[in-house]
Amino acid sequence: MLPPQSDKTREWSKRLKQAVPGLTVVVAETDADAARAIGDADAAYGTMPDALLAKAGRLRWLQAPQAAPPAGYYTPALIAHPAVVTNFREIYNDTIGAHIMAFVLAFARGFHMYFPRQLRREWRPERGEESGVIHLPDATALIVGVGGIGSETARLMEAFGMHVMAVDARRRDAPPGVRKLEGPDALDDLLPLADFVVLTVPHTPATEGFMHRARFQRMKRTAFFINIGRGRTTRLDDLVGALRAGEIAGAGLDVYEQEPLPADHPLWTMPGVLMTPHTAGHGPYLDERRFEIIVDNARRFLGHQPLRNVVDKANWF
Repeated sequence: MLPPQSDKTREWSKRLKQAVPGLTVVVAETDADAARAIGDADAAYGTMPDALLAKAGRLRWLQAPQAAPPAGYYTPALIAHPAVVTNFREIYNDTIGAHIMAFVLAFARGFHMYFPRQLRREWRPERGEESGVIHLPDATALIVGVGGIGSETARLMEAFGMHVMAVDARRRDAPPGVRKLEGPDALDDLLPLADFVVLTVPHTPATEGFMHRARFQRMKRTAFFINIGRGRTTRLDDLVGALRAGEIAGAGLDVYEQEPLPADHPLWTMPGVLMTPHTAGHGPYLDERRFEIIVDNARRFLGHQPLRNVVDKANWF
C-alpha cells in the first residue's frame, strides 16, 4: 500500500493479511518506504508516480484508489507498463443513482423555482400550464454512459414511467430500463429528443470538454442537463452561456471543471441551477465495498484468475 496512509488503509492491511493467507502486505508510510518496497512488490494499491514505477520490476497488478482517478493518474509510462490496473467502479451505483433521481424529481416538481423563493420568504405558486411540473411518464431521458451508475439510474427512471435512451462507448446490450441504446456517434442525434440529459461518463481523452455550446444548443429549450460524472467533461463557460441564452431550462451539477467552484462563479446564483459539492457518491458502506474489491482481487491474483474491474489504461476507465 503506497503513501499517504490513513487509519483506514492501515486497518485494511491487517484485515487483508487475515482474509488472504499467503499474502504479504507492506504499508509504506513514506515515499522512501515505498521506494524500498516496490522492487519486490507483485501488486500495489494507490498512486504510482513514474519515478516509483521505474523501480517496480515485478509489478503485475495496481489497484487504483478511486473509481475514476483524476487526470494524470494514467501516465504514458503506466499505460505502457505491463501491469494490470483495476479500480473501484460499481460501488456507487445506488448512491449516485439516487442523487440523479433527486435532481430529476426536483426539476420535475419545480423545486428549482421554489428554493430561491423560500429564501426570500415569497409565497408564489406556479399554476396551470405554466406550473413547471413535468409528468415523468411523458418525459424522455438520455443517459450518457450506462455502466453501473447509468444502468441503476435507468432502472429508477423506468420505475417512474420515464422513456430512457442511452449512449455508451462499450455496451452493446441495453440494460433493463433502457429502450434505445446507441454508440457515442449517435449523441448529437439523440440530444434534441431528451427532456433530461444525464452524464455519468468518466473523464477520458474522448470525453474531456465534449459537452460544449453546440451540444447544449441541440437540446430542447425545456430540457435539463445533469452531470454527476466528472467535471472536466463539461465546459462550464458554455453551460453558463446556454443557460443565459435560454437554450436549456436548467442544470443539476455535482461535479465541475474547477473544484471547489470559485465563490464568484455565475452558476451559484443562476436561475434554474441546482448544485451539490461533489457529494453524489456519499453514503454508508463505501469503505467496506472498497475493501471487498481489494480482497476479491487479491484472491484472484494469487489464484491466477482474471481480475475484477480491469481498466483500459489508454482510455483511463
